[in-house]
Amino acid sequence: MSKNRHHDGPGPSQRQLRVGELIRRSLAEVLARGDVHDPDLNAMSITVGEVRTSPDLKIATVYVMPLGGGDRAEAIQALKRNKGELRRALMKDITLKYAPDLRFLVDETFDRMDETRRMFDQDAVRRDLERDGEDGE
Repeated sequence: MSKNRHHDGPGPSQRQLRVGELIRRSLAEVLARGDVHDPDLNAMSITVGEVRTSPDLKIATVYVMPLGGGDRAEAIQALKRNKGELRRALMKDITLKYAPDLRFLVDETFDRMDETRRMFDQDAVRRDLERDGEDGE
């Protein structure tokens, strides 16, 4: 089994990946439809970037980002406040033995991508890349 560089143990199983993607799609649809009875949450546009499940599938860590990077703390609080209703809506959409405990975190992938783009736009980095390209010819 291959090691995942970001974790000490082996990477997620195919089952974890499959269930995580099912949960991600379902939550994205629930949030897009405004199925939750919280006007604050329904007023937000939230992207569900990724869902990682524990090996026993009882915990689902949901990585989210408000559209345009809006108020992240407010979005996380609204999601936590409505966790029970979101779990119930999720279980209507997908069939699992247990409704996973949902934990919400800000998806920082977009921030890292922006930082990488900024780095590649720096003159010194661009010069180094052009020099490396010339050396490889």
